[in-house]
Amino acid sequence: MSEPQDSPRAQDATAPFHAGELRLQDITGVRERMAQVGRNFIRDHMPDQHRAFFAQLPFVIAAGLDALGQPWATILAGEPGFMHTPDAQHLQIRQVSRPADPLAALWQPGAPIGLLGIEPHTRRRNRMNGRLDAADAQGMLVAVRQSFGNCPKYIHPRRVVWQAGEGGGPACHVSAEGAVLSERARAMVAQADTLFIASASPDAGQPSPARSGGVDVSHRGGPVGFARLDQVPGGEHGAHTTLTIPDYVGNFMFNTLGNILLQPRLGLLFVDFQSGATLHLAGHAEVLLDSPELARFEGAQRLLKVRVTQGWLIEGALPQLAVLPGEPA
Repeated sequence: MSEPQDSPRAQDATAPFHAGELRLQDITGVRERMAQVGRNFIRDHMPDQHRAFFAQLPFVIAAGLDALGQPWATILAGEPGFMHTPDAQHLQIRQVSRPADPLAALWQPGAPIGLLGIEPHTRRRNRMNGRLDAADAQGMLVAVRQSFGNCPKYIHPRRVVWQAGEGGGPACHVSAEGAVLSERARAMVAQADTLFIASASPDAGQPSPARSGGVDVSHRGGPVGFARLDQVPGGEHGAHTTLTIPDYVGNFMFNTLGNILLQPRLGLLFVDFQSGATLHLAGHAEVLLDSPELARFEGAQRLLKVRVTQGWLIEGALPQLAVLPGEPA
């Protein structure tokens, strides 16, 4: 016997959420409400205000998959206007990849991509997930699959600007990170009040993923050092670093945690706008819904436990992005 058309389960079929997202919505008692929210606010095109927003930004956070399906997060930067929308279904990004960018060689036609536009000083952020219609030396053209706004919670106000003609900054230096992070990488994590998470649904790398699938990138913020770092000397996985990231009350879509429930690999990005350094990490994650460790993170609803597997630390990666003097940082 089929479900009535107006039943919550039948309505789920038209909501843009997959099984992992729906499970967490069930646990928190918001599944029926979020089905309606998803249909109303997750669009297959970019509204005019989102199109104008991306065009004024000096950087965007991007997520993609490597050849093994591992998600990575990176940052693309350029003079405002390096992104524009020829129409509501496409976003054009001028060529901005750096030679040291871990995703530079992965932007190929057909590749899935997740984008997060964020303006810290106004605390605005918009998400867009899609696929590359084109990618070459001139840049890439993204076809929109999902476009939606996010709440401004946990964004630390700081004015990040593009400083054209301000000199080349420090020379770019790349070093590989392993399962045990270097002292410099640990310092970046300890000083961070912001990080970005790349995640993917299990079918993200397929030619035609489900409407609710794909690659996604999200923002996490908190007090300085909110991501707790532990060095584990041994055990099943040998010596490694773990990061414990608190998950606070948010929009209840559970895009990131829902992906991780189904596909536990993720990518993390830490950006030091003062020095221009970026730290790109890959790892395996577990969502802790009920753990004694929650007591150590005031206000946290859940925890994300990440075992680092590899990464890249790039000093001088962003010489033309800077935090304006006198702005909150």
